[in-house]
Amino acid sequence: MELNTHLKLDNTINGKVVELKEGYAKVEQKTQEFMVSDEQGLVHGGFTFCAADFSAMAAVNDPNVVLAKSDVKFLAPIKLGDIVLFEASIIESNGKKSTVEVLASVEEKAVFKGTFSTVTLDKHIFSL
Repeated sequence: MELNTHLKLDNTINGKVVELKEGYAKVEQKTQEFMVSDEQGLVHGGFTFCAADFSAMAAVNDPNVVLAKSDVKFLAPIKLGDIVLFEASIIESNGKKSTVEVLASVEEKAVFKGTFSTVTLDKHIFSL
């Protein structure tokens, strides 16, 4: 299956799709120095959210998908050098609306959990 959405993103920031199926995406994010927020190597949560959001969009995999809302929990800190795996699965779909659950882990330890509500538009949001 081919990725059809968010094709211009910088994968060094949001991660790389490593598996893609109907209603499912797995994204791998390799943490890097520019993501670090302090001297101890703590990765800023914004980079984690970015990869989780991208994972949800990839699971829907439509060029016109947009995020409507999210409910997220940061379960454990992420540090420089960690490789974070995000698994996104559509858990509910109702017409143009989808709910996507995203779970992230580092070496099988849960670090993030979120529910992303998406809307798939008929055309690009700037064309409405």
